[in-house]
Formats: sequence, structure tokens, C-alpha cells
Amino acid sequence: MASCVQYRLIIRDVNTLQILQLYTCLDQIQYIEWSSDSLFILCAMYKRGIVQVWSLEQPDWHCKIDEGSAGLVASCWSPDGRHILNTTEFHLRITVWSLCTKSVSYIKYPKACQQGIAFTKDGRYMALAERRDCKDFISLFVCSDWQLLRHFDTETQDLFGIEWAPNGCVLAVWDTCLEYKILLYSLDGRLLSTYRAYEWSLGIKSIAWSPSSQFLAIGSYDEKVRILNHVTWKKITEFEHPATITNPKTIVYKEVEKSPSVETERLSFPRRALASSLFSTQSKYDISQVPVSLQYVKPIADRANPKIGIGMLAFSPDNCFLATKNDNIPNAVWIWDIQKLKLFVVLEQLGAIQSFQWDPRQPRLAICTGNSKVYLWSPAGCVSVQVPMEGDFQILSLCWHSSGDSVALLSKDNFCVCYLEREEVK
Repeated sequence: MASCVQYRLIIRDVNTLQILQLYTCLDQIQYIEWSSDSLFILCAMYKRGIVQVWSLEQPDWHCKIDEGSAGLVASCWSPDGRHILNTTEFHLRITVWSLCTKSVSYIKYPKACQQGIAFTKDGRYMALAERRDCKDFISLFVCSDWQLLRHFDTETQDLFGIEWAPNGCVLAVWDTCLEYKILLYSLDGRLLSTYRAYEWSLGIKSIAWSPSSQFLAIGSYDEKVRILNHVTWKKITEFEHPATITNPKTIVYKEVEKSPSVETERLSFPRRALASSLFSTQSKYDISQVPVSLQYVKPIADRANPKIGIGMLAFSPDNCFLATKNDNIPNAVWIWDIQKLKLFVVLEQLGAIQSFQWDPRQPRLAICTGNSKVYLWSPAGCVSVQVPMEGDFQILSLCWHSSGDSVALLSKDNFCVCYLEREEVK
């Protein structure tokens, strides 16, 4: 597990959190990323235009990439873990650096957009959004030798993002939020389909492919998720997010506070951290009777990026569930049954949802709301877990280990690791 503190990079053992390596960089680290085989780690210092790479197998080996006057705004690994892609200031070019041959390749005109580079899951191809002569283009590259495979223009006003289907056969391209438009391209650059749900209103806010590549979920500013199928690329259903839940078959879990039920006089605390967690406000879930009215926040209409619409959505790893968040009902997570295409569960929290992420191995969702609790949902039920730490530990984001046995909880200045016991199969 890698973490950085100013200019120091710290590598820890995941199970014991024991420090294995300490690396010192030339300046404050702004971004870190593991290579795909976990043998190397890059540290980007955007202010200095420098990337430093460290080897875990050979701690004495190091690499420094200096972009010089071109500057640096983004850095990432290629899927083979032996090339680094640096985007220069003003998105003038992407520089591809090889750690093996020390060769350098340049790709011109990358587009400055939220999600402009996408690799296929097998690591064979890279799609790059480009902008030249006031038009949007996509270039497809072969990652083994960075040869250009296809180059084609897209029917977008102002391309906003691109994402490959997990099977690597279809590339989704979507337009700026000012226009609802999603385009689906094959690997050879053919336009397979165009989907537009409506016009003259704010459009797409988030998208997610199902792990099987059978469904494409599109979240939009009209507070709906539309599901496209992979055969005809037509809509098969849409999920609405109303402020009142009326269906009696939907389970609504409501977080409620409960004061600690501990006889404090009799306790002798071995650790102050445990004491503080016992005295902090505990919470549990109650099942609410429908109809349930959720807390609705009216967005400010004359501000940019209004807090409205589907800001987060994610499929469970087994394709069975889809979790969504409607930004103007900030305290609720909606979990949809994809096999039945129906709303399954709503979790109503006391605080606004900061982040959620599925366990990579099973349908188990971890949620945080900016307090010192982590919430876990699975089809069996849900639970609120207090983090036993001193002081105010506000969890702002979380990240599962690839095994699903632990989850890292991140606050502004600290992180901790929550270990989950495996259920023994009887």
C-alpha cells in the first residue's frame, strides 16, 4: 500500500501496515500510481513538471522524467507497466516514455476533457480524444508499439469523455452536458449507434458499463438512469429517482442515531481511541414503512454545475445490482436489481453521501458520508461501523483491496484500513 506525505513516498505491507520502503522525492508529490504488475510506482510533481519512478524490487534503481518548459498536468501508466504517458501544459501533446528502451514518442492534440484517455481492459488498445481545427477526433493506438490503428472524427459538439466496454469491443463517447448525446464506436472506428434521450436541456452527467458489457447505464441531469442493451443499443428501461418512495416492495433502510449504551463508570479503557469511539454517537439502521419522503435539496438554478441529477453510478461485480446517487437527494443511495430491472433498496443516511464503492469480489457496497463511520450493504442487510480512532476522523473516500478482504478509509489528513473477516463456508 502506497501513501505520500509531502515529498515522501511510504510503502506499507497491507496486512500489518508495517513500513517496507521510504522514498524521498524532489518536491511535494501531487499524484501517485502503481504499475499494473506492482513492481514500479510513479510520483508526479506537476508544479515542477517532473515524474519520479521507483522500483520495489531494486530500491536503489530510480528514474526521473523532466518535461522541462512544456510543463505537466497529468501522468499515468500504460497497461504494460513499462511506459509512462505525460500530458503537457495546455494539452499540447502527450509524451510516451519507455522505461525499457528509454525511447520517447509524441502524440499531438490531446483534448482537455475530464476523461480523454481510455485503455481496453486487456491492455492492447488505447483510445485518445483529440481536438484539432475546432473538431473532435478519436485516435486508436496499439499499446505494444504505439502505432496508430484508426483515426476518425466524432459527431460531437464538445466531447466530454470516452470509456471502453470491459470486453474492449465498443467505445462509448459522450458529449458535453449541454447536449444529451452518446455515440458507440467499434474497434475499427465504425459508428454503431447514437443515443439521444432528449434535447434542449442539460444532458449526461455520468456513465457506467456493466462488468459483462451487456448494459450501459447513463445518468443524466433529469434525475434518471437509462439502461441501453448491447444488441440494439436501444433503451430497455429507465430508473427514476423520486423524492417519495411508494412501492411497498422496496426496502428503505433509514440511519438513526442511538446514544452509547455503555455503563461508563465500570469501564477501564486500555486505549483512548477505543474510548472516544464508544462515546461518539452510534448509529444503526431501521426499516422504514413506505411511503417514505427523502430529503430533497432544491438546486440553485443560476449557478454552474447545479447539484441535480445522477452524479454517481456503479455496477456490482456480479452484474446483479446498480448503485446510484441523485445529487439533489444527497443523503440517499439507490440500489437497483438488474435482473428484475426494479428498485431493490434505498439507504437513507443522516449525512450527504461522499463516496461509495463495490467490493470487487461480491455484491457488497461500502459507503461513507464524511463522518467517522463506514456503512456496508449486502443483500443480507446493512450495518454502520464506527472507526475506533482518536479525534475527528471524517471519511471522505474509500478504496477496496482487490481481494475484498479490506478497505482503506481516507480522511483529509489520515487514512486507516478496515479489515473484514471472511465468512467460513460451512
